Amino acid sequence: MSASVKKAAVIGGGVIGGGWVARLMTAGFDVAVFDPYTQAEKYINDVISRNEAAMLRLWPGQTTGQRGKITYAETIGEAVDGAMLVQESVPERLELKQTIHQEIGEAISDQAVIGSSTSGLLPSDIQKLMPHADRMMVAHPYNPVYLLPVVEIVGGEKTSQHAIDTAMQIYSDLGMKPVHITKEIDAFVGDRLLEAMWRESLWLVKEGVATAGTIDDIVRHGLGMRFAQMGQFMTYRLGGGEGGFRHFLEQFEPSLKWPWTKLMDVPEWTDDLVDSIVSQSDEHTGGLSVSELETIRDNNLVDFLKVLRRNDWGA
Repeated sequence: MSASVKKAAVIGGGVIGGGWVARLMTAGFDVAVFDPYTQAEKYINDVISRNEAAMLRLWPGQTTGQRGKITYAETIGEAVDGAMLVQESVPERLELKQTIHQEIGEAISDQAVIGSSTSGLLPSDIQKLMPHADRMMVAHPYNPVYLLPVVEIVGGEKTSQHAIDTAMQIYSDLGMKPVHITKEIDAFVGDRLLEAMWRESLWLVKEGVATAGTIDDIVRHGLGMRFAQMGQFMTYRLGGGEGGFRHFLEQFEPSLKWPWTKLMDVPEWTDDLVDSIVSQSDEHTGGLSVSELETIRDNNLVDFLKVLRRNDWGA
């Protein structure tokens, strides 16, 4: 980690914000948190505890270095004072984010960069009202932030290349895999891929083709395992065999015209559909609580990260 990066501010301490706090502290940042929600501190402490348990399994018998300290600020100005990285993770409402970023811009230090954890709002819209908009960008992570390495970096109309370069280095220093999305688009890349699968899954459940549990099993025991360590294009590249990727593309080009997807035929969001999804998912998870599922998820992710590291492949 760069010696000059000593403090970060996290604005909003929910699921994503709490994950940022845990990752930043593990990487040695002192973190100042601003969140007016009265239970934020308790929730963040729970996330930190989950992160510590995961780190003990990921790095058994090793130390990950000096952990940072956490403080809770009374105002945004107090939180961002002296911070080299400000990570905003407030709810997905454009007006709220614009107001928050205006306050951040008025109070940040001369060298700070600002990342928004938004999962879909455009950085050009968020940065419209703020001073120092050249230092603001989207830095969209995936949950749990303290374990999943990827973060999508998306600049807005006013974002400088210097700010993007600085942010890419900072997030790399956090042990993450920052990827620069070079063109603004709603929901960026990862969530657009997830939305495509989500829409198709909703249609399959609504039409009775498959249950929520069946769909999850197909992802967990099939395509998800392939994608998790090779991605979309590399997985399909293998399908070309000795003929190569071009052979695969030419062979399967006609399938793009086949009626294999209901991607744009989104099912109506009804109470019956919600009830079906919830009841099927409840049955499939076997009564496990959210906390128990989070522990299972973290344990599996840790083991998977260890395999990738051992094979010098990926995270």
